[in-house]
Amino acid sequence: MAPGGSACKEVESYPAVADYAIATTKPESNSMTTKSSFGFVGKHGIQSNNGVYELLECPVCKNLMYPPIHQCPNGHTLCLNCKNRVHNCCPSCRYDLGNIRCLALERFAESLELPCKYHSLGCHEILPYYSKLKHEQHCRFHPYNCPYAGSDCSITGDIPTLIAHLKDDHKVDMHDGCTFNHRYVKLNPHEVENATWMLTVFKCFGKQFCLHFEAFQIGMAPVYMAFLRFMGDDSEAKKFSYCLEVGANCRKLTWQGIPRSIRDSHRKVRDSQDGLVIQRNLALYFSGGDRQELKLRVSGRIWKEA
Repeated sequence: MAPGGSACKEVESYPAVADYAIATTKPESNSMTTKSSFGFVGKHGIQSNNGVYELLECPVCKNLMYPPIHQCPNGHTLCLNCKNRVHNCCPSCRYDLGNIRCLALERFAESLELPCKYHSLGCHEILPYYSKLKHEQHCRFHPYNCPYAGSDCSITGDIPTLIAHLKDDHKVDMHDGCTFNHRYVKLNPHEVENATWMLTVFKCFGKQFCLHFEAFQIGMAPVYMAFLRFMGDDSEAKKFSYCLEVGANCRKLTWQGIPRSIRDSHRKVRDSQDGLVIQRNLALYFSGGDRQELKLRVSGRIWKEA
């Protein structure tokens, strides 16, 4: 038993996160540098054969550890999140963890420079260890989430992968062209407070755009909203503009804006009301008839800014 340590109950082990395949590169040697650089083999971009990966990996969640890194009296380390999850009991030796920081490992990690874990997808950044996580959260090579609304789809990938996935798995309609004219129909619209219509994807200027149409509430007011998302990063999305229009009976409602990147979830865009918002009563007025059925025609155009 370690000094001051006490045995504690068994703890649950947690599954490892998915591996990332990283391309192999031979590191350059430089006797003048004070940073340690490692090759691109293995999980998180660290070579497993030099022991660095094993040192920095939390034994519980299998993620890389960042300060504060904790250790038990026997020297077993783990991250802060897992320290709370295991109820202050070391998962390796079952002794009380206490509040011991592993300052040596934290300083060692500070000396490292590592590749982005999306190196195999095209990112060639070499980053200080403590900058790596933030970079990867915003890396332009980070895989995109599936843009399909109305389901908790967990598929991620690059744009060609997602296009094939939307077409084959979600049966999404694919169209070519920069103008569109869509009709949205719903029986008994007064009984529907939240609804998502089938996503439509348009290809123009060599890029893909997702047209969304949803019913939801703003406060107590039922509304419909149409908006466009760009299948790519925000920097590319800003090169385009679009307009949407609905109308009938000599009246017209229009919207013009910049498509949002699919890096922003459809719910985030919807909740920000960044699109054509139509009050239900007005939508039913545009639908004509006895206002018991939604028959709303949304037309639009996409263009590239000069």
